[in-house]
Amino acid sequence: MNALKPLKLAAGVLVVAASVNAFAQASDAGTAPASSSAAPSAKSTKAANKQLAKDVRHALTKTKGLVSSNITVRATGGAVTLAGTVPDAAQIDKATAAAKGVSGVTSVKNALTIREIGQ
Repeated sequence: MNALKPLKLAAGVLVVAASVNAFAQASDAGTAPASSSAAPSAKSTKAANKQLAKDVRHALTKTKGLVSSNITVRATGGAVTLAGTVPDAAQIDKATAAAKGVSGVTSVKNALTIREIGQ
């Protein structure tokens, strides 16, 4: 008779645990997964910024007459910042125009300075 009490207690615990688990699964079924939320995740935002900066760098290297070796590009949500040095003032305008021509760029902040080659 005493042996039946622990068995009944264990069976009761299993029934309660199973019903709690079933309730948790049923209540989670109606919610959307976190990856499909309206706001982009930090990881996807970072990847998009990195890709945009890469696209702008590519456009700079393909621009004829532009020395882009000392230009760094930073992209944040479509806003692009160009920094570094170029050999003359005409290069600044070329770099700005090239960056503005890239799909996804919403604004360009130009922080380029003039530094002649060899200095």
